[in-house]
Amino acid sequence: MQHSIRNLVRGALIAALYALLTLAVQPLSSGLMQVRVSEALCVLPYFTFSAVPGLLIGCVIANLAVGGIFLDVVFGSLATFAAALITYFLGKYGKSRFLAPLPAVLVNAVVIGAVLRYGYEVPAPLYLCMLSVGAGQAISCYCLGLPLMLLLERHASKLLR
Repeated sequence: MQHSIRNLVRGALIAALYALLTLAVQPLSSGLMQVRVSEALCVLPYFTFSAVPGLLIGCVIANLAVGGIFLDVVFGSLATFAAALITYFLGKYGKSRFLAPLPAVLVNAVVIGAVLRYGYEVPAPLYLCMLSVGAGQAISCYCLGLPLMLLLERHASKLLR
């Protein structure tokens, strides 16, 4: 019982932190060239499954709070969820930590790129939307998420047990 409560609280904290970080840098969190600082948290499923639902819920809250369209709320959140699941399995099966940010970069580049092009009708070719989102994701996930991951590895036994 205590273990499940701890996981629930951990997931809720990740959700709240994701939403907060998205809103804190709001002009950067949306649009064609977005650097969603909260996406740095997408490395957390590498350490714990409780980050998977936490990221999903945090993304739903953030997308609703920034006024995202229905397609963005649904498919953007599902993209984060899918990337989080892949990241979790990378960690579970002992794959290199340097791969942990990659699912969030690739999945979001494709899905959010398509949402921008077809949902928000951004007047740019689909490949440019995908490249732009992918570049922003790479900044968030590798330049911010990977250092966060390396820091957490030192303290994971205390924080994520």
